[in-house]
Amino acid sequence: MSVFLQPLSDPVLTQKGVEVAVLREDLLHPSIPGNKWRKLKYNIRAAQEQQAQTLITFGGAFSNHIAAVAAAGQEYGFATLGYIRGEEILPLNPTLQYATGCGMELRYLNRTQYRLRNDLQFRAEIEKAAPKPYLLPEGGTNLLAVKGCTEIVYELTQPWDVLCVAAGTGGTLAGIVAGAKGKGSILGFPALKGGEFLQPEVAQLVQAYTGQAYQNWELQTGYHFGGYAKHTPELLTFIQDFHATQGILLDPVYTGKMLYGVFDLIMQDYFTRGTKLVAVHTGGQQGWAGYAQRYNLNLGFID
Repeated sequence: MSVFLQPLSDPVLTQKGVEVAVLREDLLHPSIPGNKWRKLKYNIRAAQEQQAQTLITFGGAFSNHIAAVAAAGQEYGFATLGYIRGEEILPLNPTLQYATGCGMELRYLNRTQYRLRNDLQFRAEIEKAAPKPYLLPEGGTNLLAVKGCTEIVYELTQPWDVLCVAAGTGGTLAGIVAGAKGKGSILGFPALKGGEFLQPEVAQLVQAYTGQAYQNWELQTGYHFGGYAKHTPELLTFIQDFHATQGILLDPVYTGKMLYGVFDLIMQDYFTRGTKLVAVHTGGQQGWAGYAQRYNLNLGFID
């Protein structure tokens, strides 16, 4: 895979003496971009080796993961079955329209049922619903996903001091921590309110994958903007301005919040002068159409 680091130019960065580049993982794959390709790469290989026929997974109605698994199934010849949190709402939003367009069958779970998604007995029942199933967890986070995300670090050839990444289920962050092997500083920006819950989960994933307990990472939990898939006018203005000045489209659920946080920390002198910081763009732009529909947003700034 070719790595595309896009340096940023901004008066704040010049003033504070911090170099920031965006790792354009969103350009990694045409239909399975960013961290979703990293997470699915080795899972797809495992499914092929097991001669599985159906990829089964879970997600919300606007999930990047659901869209990515649907695309992967279409590209690699798997049937796909997505269990969606909540009731069916017609017409389908753009994310679910895309998923069904890729051939994914959708089934819906109420909130109580959805909370059982990691229960072994519940999973066993679900696996009976499809021929030769390969089960992917919500967000795609498992040890094979961690393995794929370690390559984000391995493929970086330019010097860096700090790596920053948004966090949902924590798999990408765990992979980056594992891949860094104690080098530099890793900051994770949870998209969920109360993101502190990711601390033990990420630590457990890293320990399970590497056998090590690295201390060079931390969570920045103050940039959730009200919670998962929530936003404020300030966040949307930042995303719009960032697109206008840098030519990079962020998403409002993950990368927009992460880069807002990065710039806020820089303005607070959180990083020393001379710091070389890389912010990982994990994709997620597919969600804009549904997000705009959900919140009745005018997104004229998006190409």
